[in-house]
Amino acid sequence: MTQHRQFLAGLIMALAMVVGGAGMAAAQNAFSTAIRVNDGAITYFELEQRARMLALLRAPGDPQEVAREQLIDDRLRVQAARANGINPSRAEIEEGMAEFAGRANLTTKEFVKALASGGVEEETFRDFVEAGLAWRLLVRQRFGARAQPSEGEIDRALSNTGGSSNIRVLISELIMPAPPPQAQAVLQRAQRIAASGSEAEFSRAARRFSATPTRRSGGRLPWQNLSDLPPALQPIILGLAPGEITAPLQIPNAVALFQLRAIEEGAYNAPSYAAVEYATYYIPGGRSDAALAEARRVSRRVDRCDDLYGINKGQPDERLERTSLAPDKIPTDVAFELSKLDPGETSYALTRAEGQTLVFLMLCGRTTALPEVEAAPEVADGADAAPSAREEITLGLRNRRLTTFADSYLAQLRADARIRE
Repeated sequence: MTQHRQFLAGLIMALAMVVGGAGMAAAQNAFSTAIRVNDGAITYFELEQRARMLALLRAPGDPQEVAREQLIDDRLRVQAARANGINPSRAEIEEGMAEFAGRANLTTKEFVKALASGGVEEETFRDFVEAGLAWRLLVRQRFGARAQPSEGEIDRALSNTGGSSNIRVLISELIMPAPPPQAQAVLQRAQRIAASGSEAEFSRAARRFSATPTRRSGGRLPWQNLSDLPPALQPIILGLAPGEITAPLQIPNAVALFQLRAIEEGAYNAPSYAAVEYATYYIPGGRSDAALAEARRVSRRVDRCDDLYGINKGQPDERLERTSLAPDKIPTDVAFELSKLDPGETSYALTRAEGQTLVFLMLCGRTTALPEVEAAPEVADGADAAPSAREEITLGLRNRRLTTFADSYLAQLRADARIRE
């Protein structure tokens, strides 16, 4: 930072000599407030620095927009951590920096030098690591006990390993549209429903608020193989006891709740899938009456994914996408809708573009995975054995549940925050 100040001072003097006081004011404005988050400020300099770092790290998305969202979330994370007495030490932050740099097979010094070559200050990297570390410590402190899976949950998860499952679940769904202007109110409503724990109340809420066709049956879905659900959702459902409701799950432009009604194990092993092929046709208008009527019209006219090419004839190519992905690569909200479909069936429960575009989804087919045969690894005398399958399952269930709690908590912090441009 000392070198940076010296450089900045020289730059200001040079600009002042060329363009006078206006140049000096522009340089100083880089450190003025761009966004205020509760009582904290984000400067234009921080926005530029985070965007540069994201570009260097080749992070997906528009660097400017992602930088803005990340910095707002980081302010909320640090504020919440400090309110709970959590302040990572200098040694912990440096250890975190070393761990992050190690992912690129670099030392901290080498990583900082690489960032500097792209115009990113060491302090920008430090702040990024500190916010993430403070948040992890807070989440473990706040939700650690609740995230620990029971022995029964671990046993059920173990029976689901190896690419197939003999577990079936009976769940109810409630997916509420939550475009940005309504996001806070919908999240608060979801939290009230989740706290009720009543199957009757959940069904009433589904009939009133859900955007899916199951609203007519109170959100009730038929028996499903656990392995057909999205990979991210499987441990969450396994972590429920019959009658329990998940914490609100944030999905694009919506909030989802699931209630486990029953669970059973049978002799049938469901096949695992190497890939799922599906088509998405985008209809302008979100969940307006006109857009929903268009979706119903398209649904009546198509029997397979190839038919959608005729529907899209004469329209922009980007309105229709056909995708084939491994199940764990499919967005969770899309994967859940696909799990309810047979090839040729459709759904139009989802939206994109902040609720302004309706997603018409059609399942094309599923490709069954071939079984793999692996030899058991040998452990040399005196060497540490690899973690057991039970230990790995336990850690995976705990981490996924912590992630769910953390995402819901951050969404609540953001909904309650005063964010001003």
